Amino acid sequence: MKIRFLLFVFTLMFFPGILVAQKAEIAQTLDARADEYFDVAHQIWGWAELGYQEEKSSTLLQQVLANEGFSVESGIVGIPTAFVAEYGSGTPVIGILAEFDALPGLSQKATPVREPLVSDGSGHACGHHLFGAASVGAAVAVKDWLAASGQSGTIRLYGTPAEEGGAGKVYLVREGLFNDVDAVLHWHPSDRNDASPATTLANRSAKFRFYGHSTHAAGAPERGRSALDGVEAMNMMTNLLREHVPQETRIHYVITRGGLAPNVVPDYAEVYYYVRHPFAQTLEEIFPRVVQAAEGAALGTGTTMDYEIIHGLHSVLPNDVLSRAILTNMESIGGVTYDAEEQKFAEEIRKTLDATSIPLGSEVTIQPFVPRTTKGSTDVGDVSYMAPTAGFNTATWVPGTAAHSWQAVAAGGMSIGKKGLVLASKILAMTAIDLVLDEELLLAAREEFEQRRGSDFEYRPLLGNRAPPLDYRK
Repeated sequence: MKIRFLLFVFTLMFFPGILVAQKAEIAQTLDARADEYFDVAHQIWGWAELGYQEEKSSTLLQQVLANEGFSVESGIVGIPTAFVAEYGSGTPVIGILAEFDALPGLSQKATPVREPLVSDGSGHACGHHLFGAASVGAAVAVKDWLAASGQSGTIRLYGTPAEEGGAGKVYLVREGLFNDVDAVLHWHPSDRNDASPATTLANRSAKFRFYGHSTHAAGAPERGRSALDGVEAMNMMTNLLREHVPQETRIHYVITRGGLAPNVVPDYAEVYYYVRHPFAQTLEEIFPRVVQAAEGAALGTGTTMDYEIIHGLHSVLPNDVLSRAILTNMESIGGVTYDAEEQKFAEEIRKTLDATSIPLGSEVTIQPFVPRTTKGSTDVGDVSYMAPTAGFNTATWVPGTAAHSWQAVAAGGMSIGKKGLVLASKILAMTAIDLVLDEELLLAAREEFEQRRGSDFEYRPLLGNRAPPLDYRK
């Protein structure tokens, strides 16, 4: 085995074209298995399981990996649907993230018109069915390469549930499961192909619960204390607060419980808040002011209040070195090309979009490399403070489609989504191989990581020491 490995390294040193040929072979293999991996994705698409409830989706991905020779540890860190699958030995350790949770209320058939698959059902409007399946396909491809080459290294896939508001990855980070990783790769479905490094907003969410006294709203209103009044008073004061926070701040909420009948003064009401800012330190200064608004609302309405932190996420720490390595592989492969049926589907979808920020046809191209800040949040942020981390997008949706829309569910359930899945698998696998072989690339990524993170950084989860909220979608 040692002689075989030395011959392999000698070949790569003196014949770089061999690596290009091996990458081409990996691409061909993933093309050949495209139907298989899309079948996995499509099953998950049909199940559309919500955060921490992804029993079938998680089990399916684990079965694929176990059948391919990975060691799989399931039910980690107290989360039944979280898992880690690993193959290989020694360093470097390259992590790949896999998500698989859906969103509530966005059920949709794979058609270009609004047509729920299940009334009021959930749907993969963020494409995590493609995310999980493509990441698994990439991990298997790297495994095959490690086995064939005899190269030292470990490929580790993290099955991470409940990205949509459940902060699944944070619990893995909190328990140290990323402490020995040299680099982490991830991707996300999108309406474009883009490897630009991007940061996000740090985010803390909480459910504020108000308790009052029920009475007949007309017959004895003086005896009641409305929990809904508490919620509405909190919302009013929080809306006034918006004028006095940094402009990058985002505060939004939804009333999840508001009473059951107009003639009954509600004795219980609940409002669910997200508070975001680019910097966790600033977020931690803003959030207590929202809590104070809740406390003032309870005092003014004669109710009582408590709150529960649901999740907390750090902003993503970008890594230009890794992103450029991803871009190189993305450009070598190219974008997505529609056939006639897909083109017709895309044209019909475009008619349903209110605004189109990117033209139809751009699925073929690679977007310019432009570092940016997005307004969303993700639990990938916490991972990015543990190891050099980078991700990218591929065109799994029709250009102009927004995430969390029925149009995203529709495209993700047919061949357009499949093509984006295969492209993502190729990019992940090729970049992982680059990281295994190129020590200088890893060192450069680590150097940038240490510089951005800062020498005095100390990780503190924004959700505190709470247990995973396994019932937050119930």
